[in-house]
Amino acid sequence: MQRKRNRGRIGRPMKILALCIGNPQRLPGKSYKTGIFKHAVNGAMMIDAEGLVGDAICNRKHHGGIDQAVYIEGSLTLDWWSGELGRPHEPGTFGEKMVISGLDNRDVSVGDRFISGDLVLEVSACRIPCATFAAKMNDPKFVKRYTVAARPGIYCRVVTGGVAKPGMPVEYQPFRGEKVTIAELMETFGRRLSAADRARYLAAPIHYKLRAMLEAQR
Repeated sequence: MQRKRNRGRIGRPMKILALCIGNPQRLPGKSYKTGIFKHAVNGAMMIDAEGLVGDAICNRKHHGGIDQAVYIEGSLTLDWWSGELGRPHEPGTFGEKMVISGLDNRDVSVGDRFISGDLVLEVSACRIPCATFAAKMNDPKFVKRYTVAARPGIYCRVVTGGVAKPGMPVEYQPFRGEKVTIAELMETFGRRLSAADRARYLAAPIHYKLRAMLEAQR
């Protein structure tokens, strides 16, 4: 049976709305540099196992790497944040590397795939907000605000690299196993799971660091 292409879970066509990269910059009052300041690019970008070629990753202990190569925000989630914050959300505001139109972050689970041309991205983790994010948003309470909103950003590994550019159609391919939503991942982050939930998490292609944490709980 032929799959329906370029349709999201919510039944709308999906496409790459923006690709964003950044350069190392210092936050006001901070001594370290960060790559969280992103701006949209108009042309095509090469995406390999480490993410968008040319994008700055300053703290590789907590950012980047094979299971956090591409950070995605859905346009429907960003529209919600625009209303919540009372101002337009320009691409890159949250440090996202890709914006996909017609996508609500709450609908996404670990193992879901986004396919655009040769590029294949697989969801591996949720964004956990940090002090750098709060400082960038100029709001010391933003970590709590972001957590309570329960619409975390989406980290993906690159299954197959390729060239991407704004306007390219995106096919959504749901994970076939039991669902572990990214909202659930954020809600349970740092907690000890029940044996049943731990087994469900480990059956999904979760981030290798989370996998190691859960396996240590056995």
